[in-house]
Amino acid sequence: MKGVRPLYAAGFVTAFGAHSIAANLGGHTGSLLALGIVLAVYDGAEVLLKPVFGGLADRIGPRPVLLGGLVAFALASAAFVFAGDPGAVGVARFAQGAAAAAFSPAAGAMVARLTPKARQGRAFGRYGAWKGLGYALGPVLGGALITVGGFALLFTTLAGLAAAVAVWAAIAAPRLEPLPRARQTVVDLARRLTSGSFLRPTAALAAATAALATGVGFLPVQGIALGPLVTGTAVSVLAAAAAVVQPRIGRARDAGRLRDGVGMAIGLGLAAGGFVIAATVPGIVGIVLAALVIGVGVAVVTPLGFAMLAASTPPERLGQTMGSAEVGRELGDAGGPLLVGAVATVAAVSGGFVALAALLVVAAIAVAIG
Repeated sequence: MKGVRPLYAAGFVTAFGAHSIAANLGGHTGSLLALGIVLAVYDGAEVLLKPVFGGLADRIGPRPVLLGGLVAFALASAAFVFAGDPGAVGVARFAQGAAAAAFSPAAGAMVARLTPKARQGRAFGRYGAWKGLGYALGPVLGGALITVGGFALLFTTLAGLAAAVAVWAAIAAPRLEPLPRARQTVVDLARRLTSGSFLRPTAALAAATAALATGVGFLPVQGIALGPLVTGTAVSVLAAAAAVVQPRIGRARDAGRLRDGVGMAIGLGLAAGGFVIAATVPGIVGIVLAALVIGVGVAVVTPLGFAMLAASTPPERLGQTMGSAEVGRELGDAGGPLLVGAVATVAAVSGGFVALAALLVVAAIAVAIG
């Protein structure tokens, strides 16, 4: 698996870049409407462009799309710093989202192509662990950087991080030539993207991402009376569980000890159980235990979902498949917190957790029998 480590770093960049800014925008945008718009433009760019750039990676090879996306992310971040206009954060976020839409599916496609099928579970376990780490550390480290030097320091850090990973990838990631492709009609594409081999892992990944986003965002709200030390510990426990467990789940899959469908259903069930714990068990024990169980559940689903997608996709269509599947994850990223927030307005945060837990159980059953 030579050359995959910079791809793991690229996964960290996209997750850290998205959430280090998003989690710290409150109070800096002037109104709730402006906040919503600025939050939406990054995800909106990714949802629209990931399938496009995934298809481009199949046509010209994933490496130039990866490098171009990382360089564009660095330039977008640096442009915000040089502009010196805090009001330009929305434009910068859109440009960052467009860049991430390029290098994220390209990185996933390269992981799949560079890894023997017998080791793809382990490879995607590591890839998912680094993305999860960026996701969970983004709000904390982003807040620290903003406290020290404002958004200018955060965007400078992101520019340097993306540039460093681009250089690393240019040196270490091998060139992968585009593979010969048979002509694909719209009907062929629709048939592939509505098949069980695509919908099952994509739905599982979307649900797991919804659980992760909600855990990071709402567990601190549920435990706010316990203080920032406890809530920060809970987020750290969630992140650590996701990072540590994913490679182990990948190894179990590669060894034939864990089947994709069963494993993804178990992971979603665990995540649902974590939210039930958060809703029903009071105090520090409930918050920390919930974070641990949710983190493990997400960690079970993620490498299995990506590995199943890679195993069921023709190599010449990996970019398109990864880009399309990433759209599902983005929808889960936004939909989970939105569901919990909407239910919480009438039934408190605990009610939102129960509603998400029920949805996760439905998703688990669908994945298991699909």
